[in-house]
Formats: sequence, C-alpha cells, structure tokens
Amino acid sequence: MNTNWKKLKQSKDGIPTYDSLIPYILKVLETGEETTTSTISKKAIQFLKIPDEIRNIKYPKYPNSDGVLINRFSFALSDLFKADAVVRPNRGIYQITDLGISLLNEYGDQLNKKILKKQPAYIKYMQEMNERNKLAGLNETDEPISEDDEINPRKRIDELATTLNNEVATELLSKIRNSDPYFFERLVVDLLVAMGYSGENGTAKVTSKSNDGGIDGVINQDPLGTSTVYIQAKRYRETNVVQRNDIQSFYGALAGVNADRGVFITTSKFSKGAMEFAKNQGIVLIDGIQLTDLMIDYQVGVETAKTYKIFKIDSDYFDFE
Repeated sequence: MNTNWKKLKQSKDGIPTYDSLIPYILKVLETGEETTTSTISKKAIQFLKIPDEIRNIKYPKYPNSDGVLINRFSFALSDLFKADAVVRPNRGIYQITDLGISLLNEYGDQLNKKILKKQPAYIKYMQEMNERNKLAGLNETDEPISEDDEINPRKRIDELATTLNNEVATELLSKIRNSDPYFFERLVVDLLVAMGYSGENGTAKVTSKSNDGGIDGVINQDPLGTSTVYIQAKRYRETNVVQRNDIQSFYGALAGVNADRGVFITTSKFSKGAMEFAKNQGIVLIDGIQLTDLMIDYQVGVETAKTYKIFKIDSDYFDFE
C-alpha cells in the first residue's frame, strides 16, 4: 500500500483530498480495535509521512480550528460510516466492520468515495436523506452547498442547518433500529410526554413487560385517567413495512380497553392499506422519519451541538421621533 502522501490526490492548496484518505483510515483500523478519531488521523498521518507544514494548514477564517487535513479525515470517516465500513461504538470512537475489511482487501489504496457510494448501506442512507430533504423543501442531492452558489446567506445557513439535522436524524433512526425493543417502547413514551401528551398532572408508563395484549405504552392525560392515549411501538427494519393487519390488531387491542385514541409508532413505514384503515379508525401513525424529526424538534435523545447568533439592526433603537 502506498506510503507516500505526495502520490495522493490533492486540492489546489496541496492538501490530500478527503477522498484520498479513505483507504488509509481503514488501514489504521484493520486490527479491529476501537480507535479514537484523533488516533486514527495521527496514525494515518504517520503512515503517509505527511509533514507538519501540510498538517498545520488552517482555514483562513478559522485559525483556531483543527485544520484542513483533520477536517478532511472527519469527512472520510463520515462516508465510511454511511457505507457501514466502520461503526461508531461510542462518541468519537470507530471500529472497522467486516465490510470495511473486505473493501480494504479488495481495493487497497484505490478505494474511494465512488466505491463507497455503491454500497447498499450508503444507498439506503442517501435515499432516506433525500426523502427528508424533499420533505423539508431542499434539493435531493448528496453534494453540499458551494460557497460560489448564488443564494441568500441566511437561506444558505437555514439549508445547511436542515441538512445537518437531517444527517443526525438519519443516524438516530439507525441507532433506534439497532436498540433493544423495550428501549424503543420507553423512547416513544418519553417522546409523547415531551410533546405534552401527559398534561400537567398526567402519568406515562411502558406496559409491554406486563403482558399488555398489544398495548406498549399508556399515557393518562389527567390524574383520574379519564383521558388516555394508548401506544403501540414496532421497532422494524426499513424493509419491514407495517401492514393493514398490524393496525387492525392494534385497533382490536384498543377496543379491548374501550379506548377511543391510539398512536402507532414504527421505525419503518406504513403500507397504503394500513394508512387508510388508521385514518378511518382515528389512529395516529408515526413512521421512522416522522419519529426522528419529532425527537429532534422536542430534543429527545439529542442535544444541541452548537448555537450561532445572527444579528440584525434594532430599528427601534434608532427611531428618534
């Protein structure tokens, strides 16, 4: 495998492109050990013998940042994660997958983003991102907005913020699909409570471990339980679509407790038949994309990464009349 950084594809500033760094991240991780992001970049830099003058180049507007090269390692790790070539066991820690080892063995230092984008996990990721962006009114694209784009700066910020949040939501949905079923049931109850469904003095509980007969959660909106919301939560893979009979079973469970309102939440999607039946019976359906959008809106399972302040002139201050 090449060990000379000068042979890598470089941008105009002489820094290796993030695309060219992809195989060397897998090379560092090929032992299978869990490795921090800083260790990954450090070992890859040592392997390629990248000099300090390249490593220390900063973005002109951000002199206190980690630098251009480290930022490109982050982009490369992001693409590897989307392709399922690496996993993230904990924050800031990565580990190679069987697919990652296979790609490294097959392509070596010729591995690039075009190959990653052909992987099933990457394709699914982009499909979901495009769906989210479409719902948000953004273009279906995997390319970030260019600085040269003729677009209002505030609109650019809004679109970038939406895209970043959509990326978080997509990763969030993946984590939920891989979680424990009981955790998911507790999650949906927490979400509905955060949305205000329990009211000021109401109660909420997960019921699935107590032989609930099709009810996974119960939210009493008042202390006496005169207004109750019943929940069913299905932690399905994206290919396992919730069908009409699933909603009919939930409707039967609701009838068994004389309930007039229910919420069915899944990590996948609903079939047309399921949506039609639910609409006629007054059952609220929340699919995987809606679920994670709501989790971000109500800050369940997420936290604010950074806050930016954008100022405008206070016209009242300058009103001298």
